[in-house]
Amino acid sequence: MNLKKIVGYEAVEWVKDGYVIGLGTGSTTHYFIEKLAEKIKNEELEVLGIPTSYQSFFLASDSGIPLTTLEEHDVDLAVDGADEVDPLFNLIKGGGAAHTMEKIIDQSADKFIVIVDDSKMVDVLGKFPIPVEVIPPALRIVKEQLMNMGGQPDLRMAERKDGPVISDNGNFIVDVKFDGISEPGKLEVMLNSIPGVVENGVFAGLADEVLVATTHGLNILKRV
Repeated sequence: MNLKKIVGYEAVEWVKDGYVIGLGTGSTTHYFIEKLAEKIKNEELEVLGIPTSYQSFFLASDSGIPLTTLEEHDVDLAVDGADEVDPLFNLIKGGGAAHTMEKIIDQSADKFIVIVDDSKMVDVLGKFPIPVEVIPPALRIVKEQLMNMGGQPDLRMAERKDGPVISDNGNFIVDVKFDGISEPGKLEVMLNSIPGVVENGVFAGLADEVLVATTHGLNILKRV
C-alpha cells in the first residue's frame, strides 16, 4: 500500500476551479502534482501553480500545469509534505532543501494543507534534523553558533556529485540535530536570528490541516 500516493491523490479534492496552488516539494507532493494535472485536464479547470523548487517546477511544467509566480498572484491553497509533524501541527521540513521557498509560499497561502503518512507523526519534534540554509561565506560562524545553542550541525553532502548540496538559491544546507524540541516557535526565531542563516526548516503554527494516510484509512486533522 503506497500511503504517499493515497494522501497525495486525496489532497486534490481540496482544489477548486480558479485556485492558485502552492506546489510543494518531495516524494509525497509528487503524487499530488501528478493527480492535480489529471484533474485540471479531465475537469477543464482554470488552476495555476506556483512551484516551491526546481523539482516541482519541472514536474508541474512537464505535466501541463499552468504556472505563475508570487509577483503575479496570491496563493489560495498550498499543499506540501513534511518530515515531522507534532500534535500542535508544528513541522520540520527541508529534506529536499527547498524549505525557504516552501515557507514563503506556505505562509502566504490562504490555506496550507500538509500531506503525510503516519510515520511522520511524532509526539515531539527532533528525531529529524532541522535543515538550515546558510550563505556559504558564513558557514563556519553559523556552525559555531549552532553548536553554542546545543545543536549538532552537519553540512549536507550531495549524492552523485562531489561536494555539498547547493540549494535552489545557491546556498549550503546544514542539518542540525536538536534532541526533543519543546518550543519549536522559539527555536525557529532563534535560528533565523543568526547572521548568515537564510531560513530554517521549523514551520511553527503555519499548517491549517494535516492529511494523514494510514493503513486503516485517511485521517483529516484540523486546527482547533
